[in-house]
Amino acid sequence: MPRITPNLWFDTQGKEAAEFYVSVFPDSRITHVSYYGEAGPGPAGTVLTVDFVLGGSPFTAINGGPQFTFTEAVSLLVDCANQEEVDHYWARLGEGGQEGPCGWLKDRYGLSWQVVPAALGELLEDPDPERAQRAMKAMLGMHKLDVAALRAAADGA
Repeated sequence: MPRITPNLWFDTQGKEAAEFYVSVFPDSRITHVSYYGEAGPGPAGTVLTVDFVLGGSPFTAINGGPQFTFTEAVSLLVDCANQEEVDHYWARLGEGGQEGPCGWLKDRYGLSWQVVPAALGELLEDPDPERAQRAMKAMLGMHKLDVAALRAAADGA
């Protein structure tokens, strides 16, 4: 089976972004950096690609120029075990970025992330549809997801 590696397009800050991402997640590292040569199209000696691993998953960053930018059409999901992890990743990924609704944020490079506690899935899939809908309604009013508030809403509090 071929390996699938997400390739993230940056203007010129691919290495900076990769260094930031590997500082956020455990089991992460930069594995290779390649540089433009005389043939270009970027200036010779500047970073072309950065291969890195986040939490055991491979990624590549390419400095391809300003032609393409990130949109919310593609996001990276961070599955968090608990509120402590949500708080940590929300704070770190959001440094210099922009908060969005329902657990979404854009980091300082414009890449969208979903920072989601495991409890959200449990609540939204509750066998009691009224509990699930109360949890959904509460989530729709949040930026960073709050597990205690989601549970309280599901319980009708």
